[in-house]
Amino acid sequence: MESDVAPYFQLDDDVIYLNHAAVAPWPVQTAEAVKAFADENVRQGSKNYEGWLSREKELRHRLASLINAPSVDEIALLKSTSEGLSVIAYGLPWKTGQNIVIPAEEFPSNRIVWQSLAAQGVETRRVRVGTAADPEQALIDAIDDGTALLSCSSVQYATGLKLDLPRLGRACRQTDTLFCVDAIQSIGALQFDVQACEADFVVADGHKWMLGPEGTALFYCRKQHFPRLALKQFGWHMLQDFSDFNKADWEPNRTAQRFECGSPNMTGIVALHASTGLLLEIGMDRVEQQVLARSAYVVDRLGALAGIEILSPPDPSRRSGIVLFRKTDSDNEALYRHLQKHGVVCALRGQGIRFSPHFYTSEDRIDAALSLVAEY
Repeated sequence: MESDVAPYFQLDDDVIYLNHAAVAPWPVQTAEAVKAFADENVRQGSKNYEGWLSREKELRHRLASLINAPSVDEIALLKSTSEGLSVIAYGLPWKTGQNIVIPAEEFPSNRIVWQSLAAQGVETRRVRVGTAADPEQALIDAIDDGTALLSCSSVQYATGLKLDLPRLGRACRQTDTLFCVDAIQSIGALQFDVQACEADFVVADGHKWMLGPEGTALFYCRKQHFPRLALKQFGWHMLQDFSDFNKADWEPNRTAQRFECGSPNMTGIVALHASTGLLLEIGMDRVEQQVLARSAYVVDRLGALAGIEILSPPDPSRRSGIVLFRKTDSDNEALYRHLQKHGVVCALRGQGIRFSPHFYTSEDRIDAALSLVAEY
């Protein structure tokens, strides 16, 4: 597998990249696609704009394939996870006294948008899942007659805890609760099936495990909810006949494009199109297998070191591409700076240090990073 994908990644020899849960490096073919697009602009401007729109359409199909969406019409291209969550939060009709259930450990993007609805009399219930014996049941138990929506990350950004989304989806169907998934820490690393988990909404920026740029995001909305989400942004690109500039009357696009306000981010689309193409070419089953093998390797090697506490879930079925740990006899902030100084790109999260290798990360690179941890 490593030899198969090595030509697609050309990180400097002095860089050990273990930070895909933050911002990923681009594959070579993504960089080449963006360079070619820039060169085309220099020489021809937008002469081939119809071709650009064709690539935009193909990206929607690739994203639909990555999440097994029932229809490409349910896929929109937004600028970020936060924008997608805001489209939901400020599109749904809330009633005073309703509540939203979320894990207490969520990244701020999937917390503050819901908390901002307090001004409308909507409560945000934060449920601890990291220390719960049964994380899903803890969330389900927090749902009551006033719960309008459950929103959770598919994988917790700090610890890497993977939730059982189909179980949560079934519970939401049984209680008539909307189900929103922030899938930024799984799409591109793990197989994702929006139909199996029965999600109403899925959001994920492309700059982490999808190996794309910041500023281009997947937004999935179940078609039956299109009329339910009030539109708060308006522009030419969200119209049904968006190429007819002289049409006096208008209607929102009958697809999820209705949530795209203005001109598309064509440079971001070019990049994410190339990156998702690589993932689909390799196959998400193979990608997931390698991601889980890499995180298991990190866990096993860390477990052999003295003075290491692994803060990620011990149960292999709960693992993702994220491993969080701390060194009990050291200042972990100082250890983090030491790792960064020696070329290990990682993150300080939660109460420890987060390693997040992707499918192409070699065991040699991981060993080099762990040697720095052991020797510190």
